[in-house]
Amino acid sequence: MFLPTDEKQFAFWAMRRSGMANIAIAKQLGISRQAVSRALIQMDEKIEAVLRDMARANSIAVEKVNAERGVLIGRSIPFRTAAIIFVSEKHGIQVWFEHEGDCGSCERYTECIELLWDYAGELGVKIEKTDDPTKMADELFGKVRAMI
Repeated sequence: MFLPTDEKQFAFWAMRRSGMANIAIAKQLGISRQAVSRALIQMDEKIEAVLRDMARANSIAVEKVNAERGVLIGRSIPFRTAAIIFVSEKHGIQVWFEHEGDCGSCERYTECIELLWDYAGELGVKIEKTDDPTKMADELFGKVRAMI
């Protein structure tokens, strides 16, 4: 399932996830609170469906889903490790498997650091600055788990 990140509903959802109340979103956009509420209900349904579809596609057993935050916590069946699927405004749908990587020699090192910093910023979560994406991910996703 495709997640329409360019739709108004997604923008409302991102505003709410950043901490804005429905009434504030409505006032800022000059629409009714009810219109915002309906759009958010529809977007939550789409986000939950996408998260669950990604879990099925990646053989992840679902433990928790929080559509308002755009997060699914689960366990990878084939890899036998914790997994998290999340919605990032900048990076779309992402799947992260808990692992001890050799980040210094990985070709995706910079990409992982950027993804983790961006996602932490989207959620308003503060994480320690480090040059190890695995440690950053452990800290970030520990805080995400506590949020949901």
